[in-house]
Amino acid sequence: MSIVDIVIEDARWEAFGLEALAERACRAALDGLGLGASGFSVVVMGCDDARIAGLNADFRGKPQPTNVLSWPSEERAAEEAGGVPDLPEAGEPDDPCELGDIAIAFETCLREAEEAGKPAHDHVTHLVVHGLLHCLGYDHVDDADAVVMEGLESRILASLGLPDPYSDGPA
Repeated sequence: MSIVDIVIEDARWEAFGLEALAERACRAALDGLGLGASGFSVVVMGCDDARIAGLNADFRGKPQPTNVLSWPSEERAAEEAGGVPDLPEAGEPDDPCELGDIAIAFETCLREAEEAGKPAHDHVTHLVVHGLLHCLGYDHVDDADAVVMEGLESRILASLGLPDPYSDGPA
């Protein structure tokens, strides 16, 4: 059973394989947190820079494209900086716990990957994991939270055989 409800607004994401990539990334993230993927759902929207710029303006007051945005279904943030968020419990297969929505922008993601010398699929996988962690209450606004979130991202990506996105080593 799929945990990702995919919405493709830019056909380039279809050719890219976003649906399978997002499913794999979200499963790895949930498994990495000890939640397991069963009983959870998330919406992932593949869009273009124009669409995400509009969303960024509407929700964050920043009228420019960004790589990924997320909207948690409920507030789960930790009470203290560097703490662990209040992680949700799984729902039933026919009524999964909805974690939230993630939007990802094609042009920005591919440009960032090229600039960093990273495979685009690796970078997009990282951004989907990043977005899902935001839906689960993780953040990187302050240094203590960033250490926790980045550590989780690195561990989850390693479980998928991908390099640490925060290391200075080769991509």
